[in-house]
Amino acid sequence: MRHELKCWPEYFQPIIDGLKRFEVRKDDRSFQQGDELLLREYDMRDDHYTGREAVVDVIYLLRGESWALQPGIVVMSIDLKTVTDEL
Repeated sequence: MRHELKCWPEYFQPIIDGLKRFEVRKDDRSFQQGDELLLREYDMRDDHYTGREAVVDVIYLLRGESWALQPGIVVMSIDLKTVTDEL
C-alpha cells in the first residue's frame, strides 16, 4: 500500500541525502512492512508543498507497544527509492 504524507523540509533533506533512514509517525494508517511512503515536502511557514517528493519503502516497523515507544507511535525503517525535485 502507498501512503502519501507531508514531510517538513528539515526532515526531508536528510532523507534524500541518505542520512535519515527512519520515519516516526502516529500509527493511524495501519503501516506495514512492504508499504511505500510518498513523502511530499511541505513548508509549514508558507503553508504550501515545495514540489519535492520522495518515495521510500518501509522495510521494518517498531510499534508503540514496545518498551521504548508510547502507544500509537510507529518507527519505520525506510529505504529511499526515488526523488522528484521540482524546485
